Amino acid sequence: MDVVRVMESLAEQGVTVLFKADAERMREGTKPWTLVASGGPFREDLLVRTDAVSADACLAVCLPQLRKFGLVIPE
Repeated sequence: MDVVRVMESLAEQGVTVLFKADAERMREGTKPWTLVASGGPFREDLLVRTDAVSADACLAVCLPQLRKFGLVIPE
């Protein structure tokens, strides 16, 4: 999945998206990737967040939740 394309699509719909790769968690062998999506056209209190082993794993968790809020996200 194209992370940049997904982030652009969400931003165009008014969602603020943050992807983070944490060097310390990567060295520790824990879930170094974080995705946070907030705001949006439907609910200002929208917040979807996960920590995972990869960027794709973050998307796999968060995208279904964002779609439930009615956001349109490319496949």
